[in-house]
Amino acid sequence: MGLLSLQALSPQVKQYLIITGNYWAFTLTDGALRMLVVLYFHQLGYSPLNIAMLFLFYEIFGVVTNLVGGWLGARLGLNKTMNIGLGLQIIALSMLTVPEEMLTIVYVMAAQALSGIAKDLNKMSAKSSIKLLVPDGAEGKLYQWVALLTGSKNTLKGIGFFLGGLLLTLLGFKGAIMLMSALLLCVWLFSLFALKEDLGKAKSKPKFTDIFSKSTSINTLSAARMFLFGARDVWFVVALPVFLAVTFNWDHWWVGGFMATWVIAYGMVQSIAPYFTGKKQGKVPTGKTAFFWASYLTVIPLLIAMALYFNFYIQVSILLGLLLFGAVFAVNSSLHSYLIVSYASKDGVSLDVGFYYMANAMGRLIGTLLSGWIYQDYGLAACLLISSFLLACASLLSLKLTTLPTPTAP
Repeated sequence: MGLLSLQALSPQVKQYLIITGNYWAFTLTDGALRMLVVLYFHQLGYSPLNIAMLFLFYEIFGVVTNLVGGWLGARLGLNKTMNIGLGLQIIALSMLTVPEEMLTIVYVMAAQALSGIAKDLNKMSAKSSIKLLVPDGAEGKLYQWVALLTGSKNTLKGIGFFLGGLLLTLLGFKGAIMLMSALLLCVWLFSLFALKEDLGKAKSKPKFTDIFSKSTSINTLSAARMFLFGARDVWFVVALPVFLAVTFNWDHWWVGGFMATWVIAYGMVQSIAPYFTGKKQGKVPTGKTAFFWASYLTVIPLLIAMALYFNFYIQVSILLGLLLFGAVFAVNSSLHSYLIVSYASKDGVSLDVGFYYMANAMGRLIGTLLSGWIYQDYGLAACLLISSFLLACASLLSLKLTTLPTPTAP
């Protein structure tokens, strides 16, 4: 019965399921790998700064990959860029199966750089593909599909954090990496045969200079996205985990478990974001929606910073504030993910989506660097104030989007 049901699905839905399955498999290994690297190198006695350095190239190469990856997707097809991403992740994992004495900081940074390239090729391909699988004018369905893909990715990334710790305990570092490599290899082989060959290939071969968007709406949304993710990571990536460990005296399992749970819950809210933004009334988001939700988010870090300054039930304020921030941020992120796919040109969609996710990666990189520096010199409250400032910038940029035409609901 199940097989017959699958056969009855439209070709578009089948391709969406294959793309989503690829994205899910990749995301699980990506989350698990991050936790494996953090815990394993912590056990080896690496300092927090050295462990953070292992991920520096991962973020830097994300900026470059999204720009170049969008161009490659338009020239070669999104099936190829998605499969290249899966293949590179298998290579990156295999690089980490060498003897322990070879796992130097520089070597692991190189493997993480390859993994970062793989992740952004995979994400750009998955997000771009949805634009091509949804009929023109079906903006409501487009929003739901984007929200589901985006939210499920973050939920699975959180599950991957747990999976990494579990595999490290059961199989050790090398055994865990080998198992993930084997499973991802099976997914990659299936994907090579299952994805349509011409998916996402532009009708005219774009020039390399076309990687920079010429659309005002996409440039504005991309800038807003950069500030949005910089505002999250300026306090979430380094400052918050260290603060929880030092101030609340949590061990790394408590910190890791809490962060993983937050990411899972954040992904769940992303998946149902359409229900918070007018789906029941048959509405789809506009630039005005993005402006209002960014404005709501701006206030939250400011309130948490005030609680810290006045020493007002710090533990409760931090934890409740983080949960509220996560929920509102998830809606903002899902809105942006829909708007970029909606604004993007259907011919060569990956060029626009790649440019947008370049801005996303740039925001993460800026936020990560600021998080360590500002927290070390000025504390968590300063990180939160900068977060509010960056969110105010995102809100003002989103205000420019309010003049764009409203997409039509199906």
